[in-house]
Amino acid sequence: MTNTALRLGTRRSKLAMAQSGQVAEAVRRVTGRPVELVEITTYGDVSREQLAQIGGTGVFVTALRDALLKGEVDFAVHSLKDLPTTQPDELVVAAVPVREDPRDVIVARDALKLTDLSSGARIGTGSPRRTAQLNAYARGHGLDISTVPIRGNVDTRIGYVRSGELDAVVLAAAGLNRIGRGDEVTDFLSVDTVLPAPGQGALAIECAAGNADLVAALAELDDPFTRVAVTAERSLLAALEAGCSAPVGALADLLADGQIVKEMRLRAVVGTTDGTRTVQLSTTGPVPETHDRATALGRELAAEMLAQGAAGLMGERAH
Repeated sequence: MTNTALRLGTRRSKLAMAQSGQVAEAVRRVTGRPVELVEITTYGDVSREQLAQIGGTGVFVTALRDALLKGEVDFAVHSLKDLPTTQPDELVVAAVPVREDPRDVIVARDALKLTDLSSGARIGTGSPRRTAQLNAYARGHGLDISTVPIRGNVDTRIGYVRSGELDAVVLAAAGLNRIGRGDEVTDFLSVDTVLPAPGQGALAIECAAGNADLVAALAELDDPFTRVAVTAERSLLAALEAGCSAPVGALADLLADGQIVKEMRLRAVVGTTDGTRTVQLSTTGPVPETHDRATALGRELAAEMLAQGAAGLMGERAH
């Protein structure tokens, strides 16, 4: 390999730049080549519409993929939960590094936890998935909360709490950790309360499928356990025919006996955003040893959810 700089395509947000900077450092280590960040503005970054309205799927990804296909960048870093579930033939996800904390968290006024929020509390989130599960939780616990649709970067969202406009906002633990702001979390939401988005906390490093040398170099950053877990989660999402703005939560976790990983459990939920109806199921089995097995696990659980009426809970976006 030459010693010319590799060009890494990234969104311009503070979080994207932090993620990409961490990946750039790892790529420098494995390739011995310098890496330069190329900032790309995506439709999702400039549109002020709610994500659910602009379709969600791919709005943060398309511009990065276009730059890859045109050869303007050599590889790109995405938050895996933003990636559409169909993969273009010309591009390959060369690595899925070790996953950060997949959980959702709240940042609330007065360091409150979810259970401390009083009746009438206003919680900000732009995610139908979080809205559905928070409302279901509130109903189940006799809490009267209202979810308020918000958008914007981490500063903007936390700003709503600091200004007193909202009592709490929901964010991803991984994002706060990556920008060094994990200490602002006031409560980690148990995955028994709110299942994360499929792929949440994981990154995807994507490059041209034809660049065999780069594919091989980037593959050194791949974590096989993270990859099978997110493959199962995303396969479930695809089988539900749901975009990333649909109210679907899914998490595959590895169950270990001491140091030896024995099994993988896949849990998933879909619900109406008002929290009145949910379908929540899980399955446990041997850790999938191939991409196809991980995909099958997700598809099987999705089929069971559809049999229990999941499609009717996802609104117009499920066909």
